[in-house]
Amino acid sequence: MPCHRYDLPNSRRDFLQTAGAGFGAAALSALTGQNLFGRSENPVAAKIPHALGRAKSVIFLFMEGGPSHLDLFDPKPLLNKLAGQPMPDSFERPVTAMGEVNSPLLESKRQWAQHGESGLWISDWLPKHSAIADELCVIRSCMSDGINHAGGVCQMNTGSVFGGRPSLGAWVSYGLGTENQNLPSFVVMKDTNSMVVNGARAWGSGFMPAGYQGVLFEPGDEPISNLNSPKGSTDSRQSRKLEFLSNLNKRHLQGRESNTDLEARIRSYELAYRMQAEAPEAVDLSAEPESIKKLYGLDETHTEIYGKQCLMARRLVERGVRFIQLYHGAGSKWDSHSKMETNHTKLCAAVDKPIVGLITDLKQRGLLDETLVVWGGEFGRTPMSEKGDGRDHNPTGFTMWMAGGGVKGGQVIGETDELGLFAVKDKLHVHDLHSTILALLGLDHTKVVYMHKGRPERIDLNEGHVAAGVMGS
Repeated sequence: MPCHRYDLPNSRRDFLQTAGAGFGAAALSALTGQNLFGRSENPVAAKIPHALGRAKSVIFLFMEGGPSHLDLFDPKPLLNKLAGQPMPDSFERPVTAMGEVNSPLLESKRQWAQHGESGLWISDWLPKHSAIADELCVIRSCMSDGINHAGGVCQMNTGSVFGGRPSLGAWVSYGLGTENQNLPSFVVMKDTNSMVVNGARAWGSGFMPAGYQGVLFEPGDEPISNLNSPKGSTDSRQSRKLEFLSNLNKRHLQGRESNTDLEARIRSYELAYRMQAEAPEAVDLSAEPESIKKLYGLDETHTEIYGKQCLMARRLVERGVRFIQLYHGAGSKWDSHSKMETNHTKLCAAVDKPIVGLITDLKQRGLLDETLVVWGGEFGRTPMSEKGDGRDHNPTGFTMWMAGGGVKGGQVIGETDELGLFAVKDKLHVHDLHSTILALLGLDHTKVVYMHKGRPERIDLNEGHVAAGVMGS
C-alpha cells in the first residue's frame, strides 16, 4: 500500500523480504489493471490490506448534536435516586460547555429492559433495537476532547479538534482504495438541507490529495445534482465535450502538478461521466420490493427520509462503495440543552426503524459480516440538568456501538461512573475508535501513514490503540 514514506533496507535479508512482498503487488496490478510502477493513475485504486479484515465497507450512522447515552444505552439507577439534588461532593466536577455550575441532576424518564440472548440494556426510546441487540457491541466508555460541536464533530471525523486534517473516510479510501470504478469511494448523506457543523471539512481530505474526499449526496429526489445528461444531448456529444474539457484541464495542470485540487477536478469530471451510466440505477429505490421499503420505514412519514438513506447505503455497499456516512440531525438537531424529552422522542422515532431495517437487511443478504456499521455522535450528554429539562455536552464518557464487519455482538465494553459522567473502565478515546475501525478493515493504523511536510501523519495522531475486545473470533 503506498504511504508516501520510503524506508531503506538495513541488510540484504531485509531487501529480499521487502522485494519478495512485491510479488503480491505484481499480482494485484495484473488483476486490477493498475500501473505497478511510479505514480498510480488512480489515487483510489484498490490496495492490498495489511491483514485479512472481515469488513470491506463502513456505514457510519452519525447522530449530529450528541445523543444522550444516559437515556439510550447506559442506564444509571443512582441518577434517578438523586434527581433534583446537586451532584455529590464525591464526584469530580466537569468543565461544561455552557458553564453552568451546581445544576441539579436530571432524572431519566426512560423505561429500560434487557433484550436478546445477551441481555443488552436498551431504553424504550429505541424499542425496535431489541431485534438487533445480539448484533451490537455497545461501547459505554467513549471519550473525546471536543467540548463543543465544532471540536467534537471535527475530532470524531478527523481525529483532531482543529480543522484541516483528512477525515476518517478519506483515510479509509487512501488505505484501501475502491472496489468500484463508476461510483465514489466515499459517500456522505445528510437528512436535512442544513449543513453539518464545520461543513465539507467533516468529509474533506485535508493535506492528502483531494481525490480522497467524500462526495455529498443531497437529500431529496435528486441526490446527485446534474447527473442526468441535458435534454437533446447524445452520449457521443457528451463524450466529446468531456474529452475537450479533459484536454484543457490537463494542459492547465502541466507545471502545477502539486495542486491536487486540479487533478481531483479532472478525475471528478471523468467519474461524473461514468456515474451517468451506473449512479441513476444505484440511487433509484423504486425497484426495491415493497417489503424492503416497509422494512426501512419508507411507508411512514417520520421514518421515510432516514429510511431512504439507510436503504441507499445498503445499495451502495452492494456496489462496492467503501465508506458511507449518514448524518441524522444535520445542523446539530440532537443537541438538547432544553426540552430533551420532546427533542429525543422525535429523533429516536425517526431513526429506530431505519437502523434496525439496515442491520436486518444486511444480515439477510449475507452482507453484515463484511459491512461495519458504526453508530454515535460527537459526544453524549451530562447527568446534570440544563435549563431544567435538558442536558449539556458530555465528551468525558459516552456511548457508541458497532455491528457487523468482524465485531463481536451482544456485548458491552467499558463503563462510566454511577452517574454516567466520566468513563472509568476500558476507556476508548476517539483515537482508539479510529484505530479499531481500521483494524476491522484489515489495516494496521500504525502503517496507514501519509508524509506531510516531512512528518508521518496518521488518523489517530500517533495515539490510538486497537480495542481487541470489540472483535469476534
